Amino acid sequence: MKKKLLYLLILCVLFLIFLGLAYFNVQIKKDNASLNIYQNPILFTPANYPFIDGLAPEISAEAAVVIDKNSMISLYEKNSTFRLPPASTTKIMTALVALEHYSPSDILTIYEPYTEGSVLKLQEGEQFIFESLLYAMMLPSSNDATLAIAQNYPSGEKGFVQRMNEMALELRLLNTYYEDPVGLMDEKDYTTSFDLARLTAIALDNPEFAKIVSTREKTIANIKGKEYKLESLNVLLGLPGINGVKTGYTEGAGQVLVTSKKLENGGELIFVVMQSQDRFGDTMALLNYLEKINYLSIHP
Repeated sequence: MKKKLLYLLILCVLFLIFLGLAYFNVQIKKDNASLNIYQNPILFTPANYPFIDGLAPEISAEAAVVIDKNSMISLYEKNSTFRLPPASTTKIMTALVALEHYSPSDILTIYEPYTEGSVLKLQEGEQFIFESLLYAMMLPSSNDATLAIAQNYPSGEKGFVQRMNEMALELRLLNTYYEDPVGLMDEKDYTTSFDLARLTAIALDNPEFAKIVSTREKTIANIKGKEYKLESLNVLLGLPGINGVKTGYTEGAGQVLVTSKKLENGGELIFVVMQSQDRFGDTMALLNYLEKINYLSIHP
């Protein structure tokens, strides 16, 4: 009788262990699903991959990358995983978070003047529609417009920056961190050229973002009618196919540039150079290299 009870107890324990393992397995599957980890999101045959022959050009940038936007395949890399300060290319993420929250016609208030770096000298109490401040942030890289966008967020600038870092994790930009929405905290802000290229590829899927960063000149006005003339700092805009994206510079970050080029065959390339001594020259060298080996005309 005792043996039967012992066997029954052992069977009960084993059954409970089995139920526990089954429950644990279900929870793991739920947790993995919540992470939005996509298995093989794009299918490729070998012919789809962009093979490149020839020696790449020498550039001054300490880190750089060129990726194919549609496939996220890297065509050129130089120290592409080195963490470096992004300077004002931080505003690409700032724009994404802002576009997630605001509507174009939302009215935002300038809460405090901001004088550091590139500014429009916006005055305390001025009000603008969100879209106008977005143009000001992305074209002349207005730091006061950027600060206003962050300060008008429901949880303020601190909450805005927290959302920037949350979005970086959601997008699997694991080598990216933001301390501020402007990009002036060189000792704390960091990203890599590859993360920055991937972020840009995602941002360009937003039609409003793509429209704004491809604009060379724009006049905006506050709600009382005072006008501000804006001009993009990206001197490459206007060249065939170039449709953005963002410049950046601080003493610590050096010259930074993110560039997008639409190809005639429907493709799109994203160029990133960081800690460059000649960001426009470096980008043109990479563009000319791809044209020289006929890559731009033979790959979609």
